[in-house]
Amino acid sequence: MTRIDKPALRRSFDRCAARYDRVARLQVEVGERLQARLDWIRIEPQRVLDLGCGTGRGLQALMRRWRRAEVVGLDFAPGMLARAARRGRPWRRPRLVCADMGALPLAAASVDLVFSNLSLQWCDDLPAQFAELLRVLRPGGLLLFSTLGPDTLRELRQSWAEADAAAPHVNEFPDMHEVGDALVGAGFADVVMDVDRIVEWHDGPLSVMRGLHQIGAVNRDRGRRRGLLGRNRLQRACNAYRRFAAADGRLPATWEVVYGHAWRPLQSLPDADGTVRVSLESLGANRR
Repeated sequence: MTRIDKPALRRSFDRCAARYDRVARLQVEVGERLQARLDWIRIEPQRVLDLGCGTGRGLQALMRRWRRAEVVGLDFAPGMLARAARRGRPWRRPRLVCADMGALPLAAASVDLVFSNLSLQWCDDLPAQFAELLRVLRPGGLLLFSTLGPDTLRELRQSWAEADAAAPHVNEFPDMHEVGDALVGAGFADVVMDVDRIVEWHDGPLSVMRGLHQIGAVNRDRGRRRGLLGRNRLQRACNAYRRFAAADGRLPATWEVVYGHAWRPLQSLPDADGTVRVSLESLGANRR
């Protein structure tokens, strides 16, 4: 799997923050689909965490949905958070935290809902990440997320593999079953997973690559090739990509979107000696 170069990724997102809302069409579409799933879930959270909130579009929707909840946005790119700080109204802004999602500066059992739209794909240790999210969720709390699956940008990945097999050019992502297994392994319950595919159409290979650079979603594998790319390798990749062209000459860019939600069990996690402690309040609680 991809080994993420976090400092380089942070710089990429900082650079694209000013234009992100204009060009991140896929992220907006997936975020709206993820928000719609909340219509079918009975939950009245007191505190909501938007994990990897970016410029804050999701924060704004969450604040409208739950007007009395404390909504917290977390992202590791200061440029993104500067945009998120403008969301809401002067009398109600989201609380913002600049931090890495892998080490959340939040107390244990302090959040009722973790909402995350297309950010978990930038994590290279899903089991550890899900354990961290379980830690900050209250018993009965919900994790709802979207991430990317292995078919994402398969056309671009195959084209670069033919042009330059010596180094990765496109990030790799775990499949739906691996994500689900990591959730169960971390201790989540009632795990529900599904997958969707969205195809964007472009006029040429360079349009696909420019689109990724505009949103900061470029290859940040620590094993990527450094330095100048080279015109010959780029031309070979473009030529290989053209074999995917449709009848009208346009080129597809496939995105495999993995959706999931899971609950922290109402009972406490086992102590070191295996003892499980259950509160009297949780015995009568109905989380849905």
